[in-house]
Amino acid sequence: MPDGKATKLEAVTVEVGERSYPIDIGTGLLAGLGPAVAARFRAPRVHLVTNPTVGALYGGAAIASLEAAGFAVTLVEMPDGEEHKHLGTFGAILDRILDTRPERSWPVVALGGGVVGDVAGFAAASLLRGVPFVQVPTTLLSQVDSSVGGKTGVNHVRGKNLIGAFYQPGLVLIDLDTLASLPRRELLAGFAEVVKTAVILDAGLFSRLEERLDDVLRLEPGIMAEVVARCCALKAGVVTADERESGLRAVLNFGHTLGHAVESLTGYSALLHGEAVAIGMAFAARLSQRLGSCTADEADRVVALLARAGLPVRIPPALATEALADAVAGDKKVSGGQVKFVLMAGLGATRFERLGMADIAAHVASLRDA
Repeated sequence: MPDGKATKLEAVTVEVGERSYPIDIGTGLLAGLGPAVAARFRAPRVHLVTNPTVGALYGGAAIASLEAAGFAVTLVEMPDGEEHKHLGTFGAILDRILDTRPERSWPVVALGGGVVGDVAGFAAASLLRGVPFVQVPTTLLSQVDSSVGGKTGVNHVRGKNLIGAFYQPGLVLIDLDTLASLPRRELLAGFAEVVKTAVILDAGLFSRLEERLDDVLRLEPGIMAEVVARCCALKAGVVTADERESGLRAVLNFGHTLGHAVESLTGYSALLHGEAVAIGMAFAARLSQRLGSCTADEADRVVALLARAGLPVRIPPALATEALADAVAGDKKVSGGQVKFVLMAGLGATRFERLGMADIAAHVASLRDA
């Protein structure tokens, strides 16, 4: 639990013109949430969106800080879990906020992991055609990935993240102390996104993770501040260059095309998002090796790091190859009947390969146990 002593260790800026915003990274920062929001937004009220688990841990501290800064606080609780990331939850959040007769200046503050941030962000984008939005991510996955870059939305029975909007926050506040309360499985799921960032953008970071894996998983403060800040800076650079995923930003989907299919077919409940992405990355690494984009040693290192961390690297046996190919066909990145697959081009670099559904089915069939 945060001890109340605020120490800012790192700062990153996401440059998106007049909508640029800071990412503050440190320890004890939750106690300064109210002043941080007040410094950027003038409003009498904020809407704090969280779930019961995070609310019980950190909701009191967040509300106390916001109220001490002069804000009235509307607490909006949503159910916990990826299976609740749907239009029903989105609508319930809107209902709760609309009961307060909101004004366009009143911020929505997301306190929680990726699901809370995605749904709350979509609500902020939709309310009154857009109200201020603040991310306070409390999981490793949300701190290094989903809280940065402005992707918001919900799932649909036909696929993951098919409904949503690009909507940048005005502030991201990352308190590393919140990671101490994460269950081990949630921590590992977030580590999958750290590995993804290193594989596609920074070979040096990948080597650092290989060397300091035990320290990262023990949440050693120095290495965690370094890793989280580096991941945020790398993603910020991609977002600055391609905010709405018209080109470069698609590299961030490494491991996600198959990973989203696995999530969808397992009902968004059997596997955490990061676990599914780990399976997708292991497949993408082997596919990259097969198609000549990386060496066997490079692919082996990716799979080995994921496995060392305790993440799954094989497609669940119960998922049929044909069903996986069909699920991939429903991916939002499909164009002209082909999927733009992100492949490794060595460590720290990528390339794209367009694959038809028959090709994907063949590769899944032959690589699923590799």
